[in-house]
Amino acid sequence: MAGARAGLTTERVVRAGVELADEIGFDRVTPTELARRCGVKTASLYAHIKNFQDLRTRIALFALEELADQASAALAGRAGKDALAAFADVCRDYARKHPGRYAATQLRLAPDAAADSAALRHSRMLRAILRGYGLGEPEQAHAVRLLGSVLHGYISLEAAGSFSHSAPDTQESWSWILDRLDSLLTTC
Repeated sequence: MAGARAGLTTERVVRAGVELADEIGFDRVTPTELARRCGVKTASLYAHIKNFQDLRTRIALFALEELADQASAALAGRAGKDALAAFADVCRDYARKHPGRYAATQLRLAPDAAADSAALRHSRMLRAILRGYGLGEPEQAHAVRLLGSVLHGYISLEAAGSFSHSAPDTQESWSWILDRLDSLLTTC
């Protein structure tokens, strides 16, 4: 165990936590589980994280940054419905590929942690998409909440298997929803 501890860094602890979240679920990641994964005693983790909330926050910030990078790349050169669909698809694909990380992106961050984080990048990207629809304030704020609710709601229900026993196909419903959101935003 001494060798494992010697190579342990904050970055490695967070990376292990992120991977563990995808394997067992974000809500099941604990310092004890993470220490087991890292091959160290739980107390050894506290040289790299402050406490359990710090661990959860670091995992969430990692996932938000990763998702923001993917969304930013997908949005390059796009506007209107194309941008809306690209952003939504990145979120859905990320949730499918990384369910624990996606769950972590929903963690409510403390104001100091959120102040300069990728959470702001997500908001800025959504607001840029909405400016393409000609929305100003307070409509932008309402639309950000609408999009977040619809996208996260659908992604969460789909992940839970809520749509697996009914027609039409979930991709067809996803496309229909994005078409309706585009129509709604176009008429605001």
